[in-house]
Amino acid sequence: MELIGLLFALLLLLVFGFRFFYAVVRVFTKRKHFPPAKPGNRYAVMIAARNEDQVIGPLLDSLRKQDYPSELIDLYVVADNCTDRTAEEARAHGATVYERHNLEQASKGYALQYLFNKVLPLGISYDGFFVFDADNLLDPGYISAMHAAFVQNKTIIIGYRTAKNFGDSWVTAAYGLYFLHESEFLNASRDKLGTTCFLSGTGCLFPAAFLKDGWHWTGLTEDLECTLEVITTGNHICYCGDAVLYDEQPRRFGESIPQRSRWVRGYTDAITKNMGKLFRSLFRPRGFGAFDFIMNLGPLIGCVGGVIFEIVKIVTFASQGMAPGMIILQETLGFLSVYGGMLLIGAVTLFAEWTRIVCPARKKLLYTLFFPLFMISYLFVYILAVLQKPQWKAIKHDVSISIDDLKK
Repeated sequence: MELIGLLFALLLLLVFGFRFFYAVVRVFTKRKHFPPAKPGNRYAVMIAARNEDQVIGPLLDSLRKQDYPSELIDLYVVADNCTDRTAEEARAHGATVYERHNLEQASKGYALQYLFNKVLPLGISYDGFFVFDADNLLDPGYISAMHAAFVQNKTIIIGYRTAKNFGDSWVTAAYGLYFLHESEFLNASRDKLGTTCFLSGTGCLFPAAFLKDGWHWTGLTEDLECTLEVITTGNHICYCGDAVLYDEQPRRFGESIPQRSRWVRGYTDAITKNMGKLFRSLFRPRGFGAFDFIMNLGPLIGCVGGVIFEIVKIVTFASQGMAPGMIILQETLGFLSVYGGMLLIGAVTLFAEWTRIVCPARKKLLYTLFFPLFMISYLFVYILAVLQKPQWKAIKHDVSISIDDLKK
């Protein structure tokens, strides 16, 4: 029992120590800014949309309001298996639209593959490709900020991601804190340390050369599949914290479980299929990125190992005659310690990014108290991901708000 406890404690120390190291880098270093770059590059914006006629217009309007020259930005939308007015709305807001109907290959990755297969043969000389989700909104300086980072680094760029409906519920707030932590306490720190960042579903800029053969990541989590290829092929992803993107998050807890289960299963599928490549990449230049990717298995192992450890501990204590009240007390104290640790992560993220979160102050404080429950619920997410392979499922987006109204 003591040996199991020691091994589990060492595992948690490694996992959380690794994340704590990134947090220290974020807290004790200055936010990185790129010097403005003269406009000149031509970019294509690629958007996959499925039944999103309520939100596609505001995104395209926010793209038209960018302070980067509009004649250097071309907008493309794939209306993927849509049964509403997504295609009509996108055309009305100035995008070139391609309609796709394929229920057998129904995922964002397949939709993007289809869109690239339509756009690349046009023969237009683009310097880079932006990829967004249809429910996004962009700050007016988003593309200029990404352009500045792109000109300086000549590689893949990932921007800053926050929630446009942070205050709708405790679930949207938890998602918001999750992605803010990923942006500023993981990707920002990775960038400062010179290792590769991770893609996060939306808000990224790819050099045209990287996508010269099109889009071919079509699994449950196309962003992590792409990140894994970046790591194992010696490429690099940089972070631009000045490029602010607002993303709509699910309001209901029931919607979050299957979505996060898909993320977990997609990640574990990708890493198990490419474990050999990852381990070989450990000994190449930028090998720390491979170590970082492998370390992201830590929370999964920690959750599963923690459950096993707790079951063994309860059975052992019961067999030794420990009173049920004492067992309950010990388990309660253990839960509170985990809750406290997660609350600290959420609170530090909240106060570090306070001014960039669009939400009344009272809701920011109240909903942060529920962030630990959101993270602890990953235990059930992991179980669901192991027991059955989740399918990609579109989530309804209906927060139709302009970037100007959001700022107000």
